[in-house]
Amino acid sequence: METDIRLAIPLAVYERFPKIQSPYTDDRDVRAYFEKKAHKKLPKYCRFLKKSIDARHKNDIRVVVQARFQDTDFRKAMEEPVLTDHKIDNGKDKKRVVVCGSGPAGLFAAATLVEAGLSPILLERGRDVDTRTEDVKHLKEDGILDICSNVQFGEGGAGTFSDGKLFSGVSDPRRDLVLSTFVKYGAPKSILYESHPHIGTDYLRKVIRNMRQDLAERGAQVLFERKLSDICVSDEKLKSVTHVSSYSGQDAVEIPCDALVLAIGHSARDTFYMLSERGVKLEQKPFAVGVRIEHLQSEIDRSQFGECFESEILHPANYKVVTATSTGRKLYSFCMCPGGEVVCGSSEENGVVTNGMSEYARARENANSAMLVGVDEKDFGSTDWDAGIRFQQALEKLAYEKGKGGYSAPAQRVSDFHAHRKTTEWGKVRPSYLPGVTMSDLWEVLPEEVARTLDEGLTLLDRKINGFDDPDAVITAVETRSSSPVRIRRDENGENLSVSGIYPTGEGAGYAGGIMSSAIDGIRQAEVLLDKLFS
Repeated sequence: METDIRLAIPLAVYERFPKIQSPYTDDRDVRAYFEKKAHKKLPKYCRFLKKSIDARHKNDIRVVVQARFQDTDFRKAMEEPVLTDHKIDNGKDKKRVVVCGSGPAGLFAAATLVEAGLSPILLERGRDVDTRTEDVKHLKEDGILDICSNVQFGEGGAGTFSDGKLFSGVSDPRRDLVLSTFVKYGAPKSILYESHPHIGTDYLRKVIRNMRQDLAERGAQVLFERKLSDICVSDEKLKSVTHVSSYSGQDAVEIPCDALVLAIGHSARDTFYMLSERGVKLEQKPFAVGVRIEHLQSEIDRSQFGECFESEILHPANYKVVTATSTGRKLYSFCMCPGGEVVCGSSEENGVVTNGMSEYARARENANSAMLVGVDEKDFGSTDWDAGIRFQQALEKLAYEKGKGGYSAPAQRVSDFHAHRKTTEWGKVRPSYLPGVTMSDLWEVLPEEVARTLDEGLTLLDRKINGFDDPDAVITAVETRSSSPVRIRRDENGENLSVSGIYPTGEGAGYAGGIMSSAIDGIRQAEVLLDKLFS
């Protein structure tokens, strides 16, 4: 027997409960409260399904908890996720499968294949997560970019240096499977029931390392600093792939293979061009560009939670906002990082890209978020499949020039942006971007329509979040990598439209956006591949 109960618990009451850090509890006070509200005795085992904050009424903030009480113990099932029921007969000839890219799409595709009984080869152009972390630190401290190991490239993909958000608008039963897998490899158990789960860049690095080590122990071959340099196609079918040293371009190795999971991420521009030259169908895709905006986290907290903003129960506040403007375009927030920092997301020489990152505690002084405006073919000025890439590159190079080199970024106070004047001093909000910022006028960096939309939109959003248009808020340019500028077309069976045996996967293929949706797509594509090879 099982009973589901949903309660909106007053904040003052919830604060008296023991701090809940697991999806299940044996605490007597918690059980007594639920039984009192349910007016009946409840089954033995309690599992929290979802927890969220209802702050619509600042003088009556509630913690909304949905719990399931049942007679059977569910803990083992939650702690031993099964990615696939597909099992390969060891007596059959095993197929050779290559997975290109070790972001969430590639890792979860590889994990699904391993669980089925295959031994995939996982290619990653960047470095392992620990070495990569040192390379990113070197960029922040010294302004020296490693084009093969940075915020975009390396083990874990672009999400490694982010807020580690694990929520998505995608409705898919694999979501719980992804969360359970993260917990298996070291993520906090609270992600299993939080309405907006995140693990931060610090936990995410540990999870990725543990997941890769387990895959290697179970038969996957993981190759770092190896870039997919070529594919061999015959009669519109994949025959082999070739990989080379990411740094020298030498030491070519050709691998005959039956399938390629193409999980290359949204920034592998050289790989996009190689694929196009080999007959793989790509097309341009609308995306968005803009800036990173920073406010004091304490002021966002106060705006969202009122006088209760210092409660330990209320995590550092986040937000998700959007507004229409008279330009005909919307301004919207993306990848909001409470208590985080703005980081350099560059992956090409002489180009500046911004991104956001938080650790699990979200304890830094500033909140930051991308503020984005959609762009498409009209802005690119071309119908070519790579027009969006060229549009990105032009903005990134201009940001580098205005930042005065060394991967410093152009930045401006919001009040100065509204006044069309170069910033000369900072106010209460200090920019967090490293290796540093150059006081600038971002009207000289952003496309006219994007700048106008940002100018009007910030003022409008102040009506939704008091203080959002703070004169001292800082905007830093340029954010260009929110999603892939291309789509690698695939059919209803998941294969590329023009070359069979290639399975475009995740964010770089244009079919996902963020850690969760990319991981789900990786599992889905691996399942499709298994059905194709062994049905």
